Amino acid sequence: MKKIINNSNINTNSIGVFDSGVGGLSVLREICKLLPHENLIYIADSQHAPYGDRSIQHVQSRSQIIANFLLNKNIKILVVACNTATAEAVDLLREQLSIPVIGLEPAIKPGAKISKTGVIGILATQRTIDSKRLYSLTIKHAPHTKVIAQACPGLVEKVEENHLERYDTRQLIKKYTTPLLEQNADTIVLGCTHYPFLSKSIHMIVGKEIQLIETGQPVARQLQRVLNQQELLNSSQHIGNIEFYNSSRLNQHKNTMRQLWLKNINIHFLSI
Repeated sequence: MKKIINNSNINTNSIGVFDSGVGGLSVLREICKLLPHENLIYIADSQHAPYGDRSIQHVQSRSQIIANFLLNKNIKILVVACNTATAEAVDLLREQLSIPVIGLEPAIKPGAKISKTGVIGILATQRTIDSKRLYSLTIKHAPHTKVIAQACPGLVEKVEENHLERYDTRQLIKKYTTPLLEQNADTIVLGCTHYPFLSKSIHMIVGKEIQLIETGQPVARQLQRVLNQQELLNSSQHIGNIEFYNSSRLNQHKNTMRQLWLKNINIHFLSI
């Protein structure tokens, strides 16, 4: 899959961003805020969401296929805006690609730092929870913190369907957060890029005093650092262009993307 970009003006090339579905838009919006002049290509693999319910081989295969598509669009850097794909495929992508690859992971380090009770909860997919990466992060950054990992089957689908504040969505949130609160967690790490879109509903259940931590801003800052180090920042003063793709033909997924992005965006069908 290796591809060397040969472009005299590589700095204006796009940044590729992908997720198992619409959740990565929570990362994309932070990238847009911090780097408004960059051109972006976002891919929502909604046809195959959620990755957290898939095998490692499937997650790696989809990640490679999407990365190859983006390489053919001459991207200058790749952002894996998916916790599960980062956990299971980012090392493989870094071995195979000739461009920088930015991953993301649950914000255990900042969660452990701000917790006053010494107990933090992580809401994530089962695949992320089972990953070696999450275990190593916990050992490294939270050795003296009680870390409670809670799998949340069904929540990704609620976001994909844009059922953010429905009763059944709130019931799922209550089911997954109650064990954390019962063990005195005062900080909850949102370990899936879909979950920030549920922040309002989560706060309704757990209360405003519970800290919610997401990874969009740290990823955007890391992206900025790498672009700067590699001298790949776009110096244009024009607002960057964004191309949106979705692997699902369902209007429901396209409508969710528009509603979450708060704009009537044009969405291309990703036929891979």
